[in-house]
Amino acid sequence: MDECFTGSFTQQEPIPEEAIEAAVAVMRSGRLHRYNTAPGEVAEVVLLEQEFAALMGVKYCLAVASGGYAMSTALRAVGVKPGDRVLTNAFTLAPVPGAIASLGAVPVFVGVTEQLVIDLDDLAAKADQADVLLLSHMRGHLADMDALMALCDAHGITVIEDCAHTMGAAWNGKASGTQGKVGCFSCQTYKHINSGEGGLLITDDADVAARAIMLSGSYMLYDRHEAAPGPETFETIRYETPNISGRMDNLRAAVLRPQLRRLPEQVARWNERYRVIEAGLRDTPGLTVIDRSEAESIVGSSIQFLLKGWSAEAVGEVVSRCAARGVELKWFGGAEPKGFTSRYDTWRYVKAENMPASDAVLAGLMDMRVPLTFSLDDCALIARIIRAEVSAVFQAGWT
Repeated sequence: MDECFTGSFTQQEPIPEEAIEAAVAVMRSGRLHRYNTAPGEVAEVVLLEQEFAALMGVKYCLAVASGGYAMSTALRAVGVKPGDRVLTNAFTLAPVPGAIASLGAVPVFVGVTEQLVIDLDDLAAKADQADVLLLSHMRGHLADMDALMALCDAHGITVIEDCAHTMGAAWNGKASGTQGKVGCFSCQTYKHINSGEGGLLITDDADVAARAIMLSGSYMLYDRHEAAPGPETFETIRYETPNISGRMDNLRAAVLRPQLRRLPEQVARWNERYRVIEAGLRDTPGLTVIDRSEAESIVGSSIQFLLKGWSAEAVGEVVSRCAARGVELKWFGGAEPKGFTSRYDTWRYVKAENMPASDAVLAGLMDMRVPLTFSLDDCALIARIIRAEVSAVFQAGWT
């Protein structure tokens, strides 16, 4: 009888008891709003910002309502205006081009390679089309950040990093989110620390930090921010920057702080699971494992592989057969968006050029979450199931 997996691909670990106790304490106080503190009290959101800035080795941090809000705020803070063109990945999730479009700016899509990172040759070819790159480290895959930053610096392109899938990752030892001018992170349930929804923005640029703080709804209370520039930076900015309220509340910050302290341990656990699945998929007929660079320190909270050159019918057969055995694969090559899965040609508010090389990659791209509720034995079982079903379809000549 065929093995089946009976676990859930959307079930996260419980919130730690320490975080629950901290959240209850905030609720008992009634002081949930970001600036509502008792005399002598430091707000939970201020502490979170200080702790995240220290962890990342940066000067400034702002905790906000979501990762999408962090990106749109970063774009505004570096000066993107309606009608401006902004470079971004063709392979990403909808909130990334959505952040650009929310400003009335125009996404310019850059291709994806078989390593699932932004195509630097295509980026170089389009470098004269925009002054800003919103770089998505999609599904945790880091491009050669040394080469990318050299290219962008040479063309005067400001880089904003979308690190929704790379909190805890690094390139050549430098933390993801600290290479560009701004790093944006998500604290949504399926990311690396979980407050249901939430985001973090980091930078070493005082003017960008000050604009972001004013945008987030500080009114004239910016002096209550600790992971922030001094009051002199706000002298002109405070009069010129609109209030688009979106800073995080104390309840979510209280939930996140204990999780942040556990992040290195959690990263190690994700990577254990990732490597078990990766090893189980290697040398499967018809399946290409995505090899990761030695320069890349990963966070394996999801895993991807390619069914290169397969027909849509054959890929669909693999998805169906795996689903029948309890394994949920997401496919980025489908003709219609489904759930969280969509691609550049389905965002019809953008007039995107055809990108046949990227289309060929996405046509065979399979994606799977790896929650920490999976045991290592679960991961080995999942890999066996995928291996068996891909092999069966491949050997039957479906491709």
